Amino acid sequence: MRGNQKIDMTKGPIMKLVILFALPICIGNILQQLYTTVDTLVIGNFCSSVSLAAVGTSGQPVEVVLCIFLGIGTGVSILVSQYTGSGDTASMRRLVATAGTFIYVCSVPLTILGILCGPLILRFMQAPADAWEPAVSYLRIIFLGTLGNMGYNMNAGILRGLGDSKSSLWFLFLSCMINIVLDVLFVALLGMDVAGAALATVLAMYGSWVFSILYIRKKYPDLEYSVLPRRMNRDILHSIVFVGLPLGLNNSIYSIGHVLMQSLVNAQGSTFMAACSVASKVTGIANIAISSFSSAATTFSGQNLGSSDYIRLKKGGITIPFYSGIFTCILGLLVTFFCRPILGFFTKDTAVLDMAAIYIWVVLPFTWTFAVFNCIICFVNGMGEVKYPTIINILMLWVVRIPSAYLIGRFINGNYIMACFPISFVFGMSCMFAYFLTKKWKNILRLAAEQSDRQAAEQVDRQPSSHL
Repeated sequence: MRGNQKIDMTKGPIMKLVILFALPICIGNILQQLYTTVDTLVIGNFCSSVSLAAVGTSGQPVEVVLCIFLGIGTGVSILVSQYTGSGDTASMRRLVATAGTFIYVCSVPLTILGILCGPLILRFMQAPADAWEPAVSYLRIIFLGTLGNMGYNMNAGILRGLGDSKSSLWFLFLSCMINIVLDVLFVALLGMDVAGAALATVLAMYGSWVFSILYIRKKYPDLEYSVLPRRMNRDILHSIVFVGLPLGLNNSIYSIGHVLMQSLVNAQGSTFMAACSVASKVTGIANIAISSFSSAATTFSGQNLGSSDYIRLKKGGITIPFYSGIFTCILGLLVTFFCRPILGFFTKDTAVLDMAAIYIWVVLPFTWTFAVFNCIICFVNGMGEVKYPTIINILMLWVVRIPSAYLIGRFINGNYIMACFPISFVFGMSCMFAYFLTKKWKNILRLAAEQSDRQAAEQVDRQPSSHL
């Protein structure tokens, strides 16, 4: 497979490879954070706090509609990493063709569904009356970018599965520049309010998708990537659905939970909504490493499972989550300490600033537990073991986070419902540690021990015999 950006996770020092793979994704996460932060900065400084609240509450309906497909996209990435590890180029080619067609099959109905159902979800979330119109306007425009959003995420997943994490960085950089320029033009200069911010985001999404198509066709001609839909392979589609559908359903259940969480936030009023919106952008700065380490964990486990290197699987399952937690902890504490001046860039509203600071002080110091939790989940998903993580995710959200948020809001103080996040993070991390006690992991340990014994025996056999 041609392409000079690939990282082979099956050979060499584990953390060096993980960092080399994760660093471009981490920088890309910064750009993605900048991507959404620019909307918040421009709206916060050129529009009202109501507009800020409208953008903050509009993310969940988008997530609900697209979540199943994004989970299937992750399944494609897992399969690509496994085919990369085993060197099965023919299956990889069929996978890419089927995945590319799947984008077109899903995008049109999802766009229509989002435009029609988005306002209903907002109503269910109890969006305040003063934020209703701008929120609906933002949603309907964002859903016009469904094809670009799905296409870019699918292509980025394919590239990550190949071991190429650098290319997505350039796509994000270009789309981020498009978004910034158009945000300033549409919102600050033309006064289009949240509709202008949404339009800028949609055009940037399509830009990312187009750039990724051009790159894959040039750098990986062996994949025979087609811009237009082609016939889908039934067996490959079954594999995609088998791995990706549980992840998508997990995302769906999670997204519905996010809607309920947002409804609890919305019940506190526009000021609290704006504070949570701003605070989430700042916590995102501290959490930039989480998804990059997690993506590296998925690719690492997939490639090494494909190459049947159980010794590296054993080492990576412990090492990668540990470093993800350490890095997130350090960065989280730094951002917590300097949160007030950082928040000042987003809004000058004193009430919003005070509530946002409380959010950060309650949540951010414990986010390292989520980093460990998420990294283990992604590592396990990369091996194709999606059932256990799905169950834990459901329990973390529906048994711990939502009930604790409701209890805090009902019996303590609604302004502290964000405490449900660290409570659920600690629960989820503890449950994922328990995965290392399951039969599946014990089987990996057994295979690793047998592999180690064979390597030791082979090394002894290769040593020259000594004669007295």
